[in-house]
Amino acid sequence: MRQVGVIGVGEYLPKRVLTNADLEKMVDTSDEWITTRTGIKERRLAAPDEATSDLAIKAAQKALEDAKLKPEDLDLIIVATITPDMQFPSVASMLQNGLSASKAVAFDISAACAGFVYGITIAQQFISCGTYKNALVIGAEKLSGITDWQDRNTCVLFGDGAGACVLSEVKTGGILSTYLSCDGSKMDLLNMPAGGSRNPASHETVDRRLHYIKMQGNDLFKIAVRSMTEAAEIVAKKAGLGLEDLDLIIPHQANMRIIMAVAKKIGLPEEKIYLNIAKYGNMSSACTATALCEAVKEGRIKKGDKVLLDAFGAGLVCGACIIEW
Repeated sequence: MRQVGVIGVGEYLPKRVLTNADLEKMVDTSDEWITTRTGIKERRLAAPDEATSDLAIKAAQKALEDAKLKPEDLDLIIVATITPDMQFPSVASMLQNGLSASKAVAFDISAACAGFVYGITIAQQFISCGTYKNALVIGAEKLSGITDWQDRNTCVLFGDGAGACVLSEVKTGGILSTYLSCDGSKMDLLNMPAGGSRNPASHETVDRRLHYIKMQGNDLFKIAVRSMTEAAEIVAKKAGLGLEDLDLIIPHQANMRIIMAVAKKIGLPEEKIYLNIAKYGNMSSACTATALCEAVKEGRIKKGDKVLLDAFGAGLVCGACIIEW
């Protein structure tokens, strides 16, 4: 089996910034309320004419440049998203065309906030067994398109963005272990009720605002902390490591209180946690993807470092992986 690692990263964040002060003018909230409960100060919003594929292709181009590969070198494109441009075709097929990566197999996956880790895990399997050589994995979201800007409990949380990585065979290091889980019995805690075959778009579903994110935050908090803690412990054990051996953890940037609770439970100091939640909020699958890219650019990740990606989201899904850089 081939050892698989990340050979290139890239991210794209839209230009428009929506601050907490801006939200104070839109709904009954305050900067103090948002910051205290979430740790978020601002988030990025895509332009009206920017779709998820537009964000994804810009991140993909940067990742390919960083990996020193051409689009025709790609064998596989996986896009993790819950906000595709349309129900079909996939965002991945749009990327294949937009990048002129004509040799690549392309498909989307829907694993919400854990989508990027799910994508890395899937791509690793294809490369490690020799089916494909180079894979592009992207987490991309335009959550502003499914956010209810009249709901003060959810609209303060979400933003738009995309992060990408290129995976290929490496001689040393690479992905040491992965772990995925799902508990579908609690899927009603976080969903978008309408727009699928269960509740197709209609006058009634629009009037009832069912095409927006619905979330039971209090119930999710404890589950998220427990799931991310368990995932970190399991994936470290599979890699033959102690949690103290990790150099950096990149958690899903959903809520600062969740992140700190997980860090406390696994005994990692704050300096080992990468945070960009204050700048971007929750971007679902794009969170861990963009954070990984920024951590590399900022020099927070060095050769030989052991990095944990740990994410939890709708489904309810959880995913973690440890990469030796």
